[in-house]
Amino acid sequence: NFSLVAIDQVINAAAKLRQMSGGQFSCPFVFRGPTGNAGQLGAQHSQNFENWYANTPGLKVVVPSNPYDAKGLLKSSIIDPDPVIFMESEVMYGDKGEVPEEEYYLPIGKANIVKEGTDVTIVSFGKMISRVVLPAIDELEKEGISVELIDLRSVRPIDFPAILESVKKTNRLVIVEEAWPLASISSEVTFHVQKNAFDYLDAPIIRVTSADVPLGYAPTLVEAALPSVAKVVKAVKEVSYIKK
Repeated sequence: NFSLVAIDQVINAAAKLRQMSGGQFSCPFVFRGPTGNAGQLGAQHSQNFENWYANTPGLKVVVPSNPYDAKGLLKSSIIDPDPVIFMESEVMYGDKGEVPEEEYYLPIGKANIVKEGTDVTIVSFGKMISRVVLPAIDELEKEGISVELIDLRSVRPIDFPAILESVKKTNRLVIVEEAWPLASISSEVTFHVQKNAFDYLDAPIIRVTSADVPLGYAPTLVEAALPSVAKVVKAVKEVSYIKK
């Protein structure tokens, strides 16, 4: 949230150094910081700015969803010659997962097919994967709905080929992200899919995002504003034309 006090140095300096120097200089730094809400912290501490940074040519923006990806993507970010914004969720700092001790790198810009499916594609990233999408998939599978889950891992660049390939198989798409809806990552993904795979879609694309308001403090307002398991289940059923 408070990266905004340094946004001029990030957007106007680091992101543009390579281009403005005619390729003579690069700016290989990694900026790590938390993104998204972490409970009842109020509007100033509960924002998602990955789409802000992803709007800037010259930056790469990484948003890991689990410990294994966090290590592999961070190592790739450190050796990258350009500035990388590495955004994490505060509520995931206590998460545990298998992380190999040996050295490994995950490519920036390559999505991960977390789960294969046949009925609906869900595209998401970051905290939404473990906290919202995977529990929703568990509920949907109890009703016989097969979901293919794509974890973007990075939102600049975005692995559009992986998304298009999946949509051409399932013919339906739901995008889940925690940011506000206007000018979001889900907006960009929706545009690319309708442009390049329109004839494959059997239903309009649905986005599940936060409400277009500053996040409230009251727990009832937090629950109403943020993506949830119930909202994702409802969206998947809607694109599948299941009314119950």
